[in-house]
Amino acid sequence: MTLPARALHTHRISRNAVLSVAGYNPIGPDSPAIEAMTDFWRVNAVTIGADASMKEANAQMISRGVRLLMVTAVDERVEGLITARDILGEKPMQIAQARGCKRDELMVADLMTAVSHVDTLYLGEVLNARVADILEALKRLGRQHILVEDVDAISGLPRVRGLFSVTHIGRLLGVPVLGFELASTFAEIETALAH
Repeated sequence: MTLPARALHTHRISRNAVLSVAGYNPIGPDSPAIEAMTDFWRVNAVTIGADASMKEANAQMISRGVRLLMVTAVDERVEGLITARDILGEKPMQIAQARGCKRDELMVADLMTAVSHVDTLYLGEVLNARVADILEALKRLGRQHILVEDVDAISGLPRVRGLFSVTHIGRLLGVPVLGFELASTFAEIETALAH
């Protein structure tokens, strides 16, 4: 049985109201890391199948405004991930030359990082970490992204709960991060944090 609707009291908008910006929550290096995590409970992960073409993956990234796609099977099991760097960097040309095929003939499965090579952090550790700790982990790994894993309370199975992105953290810190050069990205963020 549905409860009856309650009458809500409305009012005129405040004269000094400003518009809230989606996803903008300024942080600092000592902010709780969870504030910089893309939480898949709140935001749907953008996924693609391993049998999709490289061109489809690139179009999906552009249309959704992301630089990473989770590669999933039909049953939603994570098979790996593919990044914009995987598609737009040197990797496709190297693989195409080695196989004697055209770059556009490559599939996501050819370029993705398989789940067996994907680094994660456990949510329990993230809850006790700072943004600076996450940046240090990403820098040490030489990665632009790191996944966050926890356990589904109902099934008891591991699940990908979210991810950290150097680009997203940079934006939250107020540092414009452009391009794929990881060393310069970290240098820009470190310079901004020093001031």
